[in-house]
Amino acid sequence: MRFCDFQRGDSFGKGKKPAKKGQQMDELKQELDMDEHRIDLDVLYSRLATDMNVGMTVEQAKLRLERDGPNCLTPPKTTPEWVKFCKQLFGGFSLLLWIGAILCFVAYSIEASTHEEALKDNLYLGIVLTVVVILTGCFSYYQEAKSSKIMESFAKMVPQFAMVIRGGQKIEVPAEALVVGDIIEVKFGDRVPADIRIVTASSFKVDNSALTGESEPQSRTPEYTNENPLETKNLAFFSTNAVEGTCRGVVICTGDRTVMGRIANLASGLETGDTPIAKEIAHFIHLITGVAVFLGVTFFIISFILGYTWLQAVIFLIGIIVANVPEGLLATVTVCLTLTAKRMANKNCLVKNLEAVETLGSTSTICSDKTGTLTQNRMTVAHMWFDNRIFDADTTDDQSTANYDRNSPSWMALARIAMLCNRAEFKLGEESKPVLKRECTGDASESALLKCVELSIGGVSAYRQQNPKLCELPFNSTNKYQLSIHTTDDKDNRLLLVMKGAPERIWDRCSTICINGKDEPVSDEWKQHFEQAYNDLGGMGERVLGFCDMRLDAATYTKYLNYSNIRRNSPSILVEGQRRVETAGFNSPPTETRILGLVRRKTALHLGDYKFNPDECNFPVTGLRFVGLMSMIDPPRAAVPDAVRKCRSAGIKVIMVTGDHPITAKAIAKGVGIISPDSRTMDELALERGVSVNEINPRESKACVIHGSDLREMTAAQIDDVLRNHTEIVFARTSPQQKLIIVEGCQRQGSIVAVTGDGVNDSPALKKADIGVAMGIAGSDVSKQAADMILLDDNFASIVTGVEEGRIIFDNLKKSIAYTLTSNIPEITPFLVFIIANIPLPLGTITILCIDLGTDMIPAISLAYEEAESDIMKRKPRDPVHDKLVNERLISMAYGQIGMIQAAGGFFVYFVIMAENGFWPSRLYGLRQEWDAKSINDLADSYGQEWTYSQRKRLEYTCHTAFFASIVVVQWADLMICKTRMNSIFQQGMWNHHLTFGLFFETTLAIALSYTPGLEYGLRMMPLRFTWWLPALPFSIVIFVYDEVRKFLLRRLPPGSWLEKETYY
Repeated sequence: MRFCDFQRGDSFGKGKKPAKKGQQMDELKQELDMDEHRIDLDVLYSRLATDMNVGMTVEQAKLRLERDGPNCLTPPKTTPEWVKFCKQLFGGFSLLLWIGAILCFVAYSIEASTHEEALKDNLYLGIVLTVVVILTGCFSYYQEAKSSKIMESFAKMVPQFAMVIRGGQKIEVPAEALVVGDIIEVKFGDRVPADIRIVTASSFKVDNSALTGESEPQSRTPEYTNENPLETKNLAFFSTNAVEGTCRGVVICTGDRTVMGRIANLASGLETGDTPIAKEIAHFIHLITGVAVFLGVTFFIISFILGYTWLQAVIFLIGIIVANVPEGLLATVTVCLTLTAKRMANKNCLVKNLEAVETLGSTSTICSDKTGTLTQNRMTVAHMWFDNRIFDADTTDDQSTANYDRNSPSWMALARIAMLCNRAEFKLGEESKPVLKRECTGDASESALLKCVELSIGGVSAYRQQNPKLCELPFNSTNKYQLSIHTTDDKDNRLLLVMKGAPERIWDRCSTICINGKDEPVSDEWKQHFEQAYNDLGGMGERVLGFCDMRLDAATYTKYLNYSNIRRNSPSILVEGQRRVETAGFNSPPTETRILGLVRRKTALHLGDYKFNPDECNFPVTGLRFVGLMSMIDPPRAAVPDAVRKCRSAGIKVIMVTGDHPITAKAIAKGVGIISPDSRTMDELALERGVSVNEINPRESKACVIHGSDLREMTAAQIDDVLRNHTEIVFARTSPQQKLIIVEGCQRQGSIVAVTGDGVNDSPALKKADIGVAMGIAGSDVSKQAADMILLDDNFASIVTGVEEGRIIFDNLKKSIAYTLTSNIPEITPFLVFIIANIPLPLGTITILCIDLGTDMIPAISLAYEEAESDIMKRKPRDPVHDKLVNERLISMAYGQIGMIQAAGGFFVYFVIMAENGFWPSRLYGLRQEWDAKSINDLADSYGQEWTYSQRKRLEYTCHTAFFASIVVVQWADLMICKTRMNSIFQQGMWNHHLTFGLFFETTLAIALSYTPGLEYGLRMMPLRFTWWLPALPFSIVIFVYDEVRKFLLRRLPPGSWLEKETYY
């Protein structure tokens, strides 16, 4: 498949029918297949019908622009905000409340059409349910509003203008007007306006970090160096930044056909499934609906048997179904997730999607990027080799752990080269910061060398001023070394040539080696020592540089003038030196040393007998003295190894997916614990046994390191085998498409996958994952928009904190739902007994609302603050198939056990108050029709006393209030037992002050509702005698004791016991 050759019909013209979405996505997932980087330039010019010097004509460009379209990314269809709002308003649990509200309005309509003065309870309930669902929907919408801005972020990356050659003329055109075949020029500071093949280049480097994940600038030359288009040096890609030099190139791909365009369309076109919590809520709705319909239909049939009319039976059916709807649960779950999201934000995990709060807790596989997530994204000198020993670099501010002599002549020589052959400098205003945290100008490797020497010796800037640079040969991909020549403050006034670069290239240019400050001839033995050290450092995944120097005779290369001669013979030079110092902007008065340094530069370049010419290389580059090696690595973050250990103990597989080199990736993986110290890859096992890799059984090796080129050849089944057979996996040199394939492979295993990333290349995988985690500091805008969560400190350890919080909130949501559902039974059973026994209604609809949206809300929310019962990071991730948020055992406990005890307490209070007022239970049976008849004002009780209609209703509302009070009393015990699912409350303690406040709140609210004057008219709440609060108290104690005994047996019986299977939810 080709994406760049317009001659093969790969056009996006109007006449072309769009491919089916599935087919198009499959094509985008394929690896980049192109040959524009391999073929000869003349062949490419011929294919693209262009000319290197003249470019294309304006007419040609116009025709191609009309055919191929502008050089910009095609925005995908976006979801209107009103649709997103409607999803919040009508999706998931909200739908259940809407159904309940509609049924209430239907029931009220039926009653209103059949009774002249119908009760408005169902109308009020319907209105309340509507208000609740609208308010919660609005709250959720504003909490989770994250419109798909992925393509907007890509649009910000598009360059505005480009320098193009058309008809032999160099002109500036809008980047959107570029077409395939254009000859363009790119310079330092520009953003590459299209995918281009490099034709000529001068020290040209690009920042590919957003595209490939490589942290260091990449050199770009006309040379074809790699079969992989993403790794060859003769291609530069759309939207990457030019950080050094200039180049001329020919446009080979534009718009959606660029590598960035493919990633953009892949990221925006991916469809994601429901989050785990959304699936749990859907399962909960099915359970509740099933229970409600079963009870409703059952009592609908019973109503007919008992002789009720069909209209009455329908009203009973609706009433029972509505009574099963936990009105306050939607708001409770939303608020609990919001509170956890805020708590996670305080721990550097910013949640964009509320449902992602729990998803992270369900994660069973984490696919983590390396650079900046597992590592510090800061190159640091790790080791040094001199005097034939490898030393650890000391990175402490006080140099307290240095295991080498900092005054050693060999180290001083090595440090001098690292100081002088180095363009990196500390930024102004960084002096007060610790050395390792200072920001530098210059590339990452040179900054690491600068910080290392500054820590060890100090005074780098002053030393450079005392030994100014006369000539420099920058690093290039051909020579693979950097060279500079300096004047020195040595007594003999000799010049110093210093060089650093690829170790093997540096060694080949040396004839001597510095050992303990003395020069020894290079020999086979020293070469063997050098190669051993080089291999040892490289095997640690570190980037190794070689260092050498040479003294140049001042008499041969220049007349060197000292300061006193300048003062005596050339005062004008001294004045010029003074001026240069002042122009340089030194804060302190210019010293003699500073003036002399600048004067020397002028003297050597302009007054000396010899002029150094880096182009002609008129100075020695062989016969040098080898001084040593320094190796650098982006070190792991300090907290990462412990975080990986926690993941392992929590049953979470951590997979490294990086664009970096396999050796480096493997070294970091071992350093942070992704690969255990005792684990061996198949290659290592084969090497140990002296056999080929094919003879090793994959199941013998827990660890494996897979190169992107090997992954490209693997089938989906082979990828599944790797993921199934290996627990410690590293994928290196991966492309964006491969990262996506890895995520899909993990999901095929049934894993809930979290993906971390910071670059544009990570955006497809971030979106496809169950939860995408972007980096807040180093992350691109595109990755942040594609992700569900952002790590504010770019630290992998913060993910583990998020996992812990997610697991806690899942457990606590179970407790909160159990608490809320339990009161459903004492709310439903009065209505059922009202139908079957034909007694006056024990509990009214308005009173139920006071419970669900009043007294129960705060206590339910307070359970979100409950601490974990045990070390939840030592148990396996929950099984999404079997470990449900709401399961049959929870329903059984809430409805069949605790709820029944609560209902018994409520009815006991009801019958006590009725009996105290003259109505014994035997008198109440079958009394409902007479009780509710307004025409009967002389209804006799068990003692023959006559009751008017208004007196009966006042007694009925008093019973409603007492039943309400009894539910509050038994909910005290329910809240206490819901604190834990296994532990005793005496183990857990009462340290959750929010829960203590919840107890106080529901009691205070219940008292206020009972005794506030005037509420008897609005809410039908009557003042109660103090003694009427007490009958429910024994039932509350029974609930507490019953559950404590159950938990005691749970802890004592072996795992998997019948009690655990039946009651542990």
